[in-house]
Amino acid sequence: MELKQLLTRAYELSGSDIFIVPGAKVTCKVKGDMVPLSEEIVRPAETEQLVREAYDLAHRDIARLQDEGDDDFSFAMAGLSRFRCNAYFQRGTMAATCRMVAFGLPDPRELGVPDMVMELSRFRNGMILVTGPAGSGKSTTLACMVDKINRERDGHIVTIEDPIEYIHNHKRSLVSQRDVPNDAPTFARALRAALRQAPDVIMLGEMRDLETIRTAITAAETGHLLLSSLHTTGAAKTVDRILDTFPAEQQAQVRVQISMVLRAVVSQRLVPKKDGGQVAVFEVMTVNPAIQNLIRDGRTHQIDNAIFGGAGQGMLSMDAELQKLFRAGAITRETALLYAVSPETLVKRL
Repeated sequence: MELKQLLTRAYELSGSDIFIVPGAKVTCKVKGDMVPLSEEIVRPAETEQLVREAYDLAHRDIARLQDEGDDDFSFAMAGLSRFRCNAYFQRGTMAATCRMVAFGLPDPRELGVPDMVMELSRFRNGMILVTGPAGSGKSTTLACMVDKINRERDGHIVTIEDPIEYIHNHKRSLVSQRDVPNDAPTFARALRAALRQAPDVIMLGEMRDLETIRTAITAAETGHLLLSSLHTTGAAKTVDRILDTFPAEQQAQVRVQISMVLRAVVSQRLVPKKDGGQVAVFEVMTVNPAIQNLIRDGRTHQIDNAIFGGAGQGMLSMDAELQKLFRAGAITRETALLYAVSPETLVKRL
């Protein structure tokens, strides 16, 4: 089958990710289940042909993949969808994973994004982080927040992504969208340049390395609202992950900086439902004076208890939300404990 046929089939199934790996059938993830798209196992020559078709659709040179071993890019199929693709080599053969990104911007209500998360866009400065494992919807949540700001506020929004997923039209705000590496070689370079572009809001697709994180903290300190994502689970682990990026002798100073610039951490997971499909579960930590003190004093291990204690007062607890879903009959007891931040504590509550 041609790549276009496979992607069309995935779209018809309402899939989210398409996997093209030698030695297996082309497979699509549909509401958490793996569904084959091809009748036969694909061989290395066939996967290479499918990957090359993706590059043709993106009008992109395959040399970057061949030189570096992996490559991120995006492309669109008219009347169907946009696709975010990661092509890579495995065991010396080409493979790829394509994420389906619908045309138009997502509706937070349809996706189950809580109003509490969307209200975080009211902040005018500081740093807001959206965290979770790969495929949990971080980019979609960030796109919802950017769109809300775009509709409700005058200003200049700069997004830095690898690659660009959702296209934002100019509404009340002007939106500049920069693609890494096409428009800028690195996140850090694009972020430094953004500080000279008179931005009111900067959306950084991902904080990947020390230089990017350092520049992001500086941007948040200098009066900009910075939105970004990290591959972590839970607010406490997110703070620790940022600190661990820095050399040990700088961590005390960075701890103080984070306590001052961090406004909120949103953690999200996609959890399997009892009757099939998935449901999004969110944790929200808004940084109040108590949380600031915990971060500054290095007591991040106490943050989870502070979030649970502050639930309903600008915070959502992951474990409390799992408990609600279990009591509503949406998820099983085993699922609730598997995805809990503190399974030992949750098992007593259940």
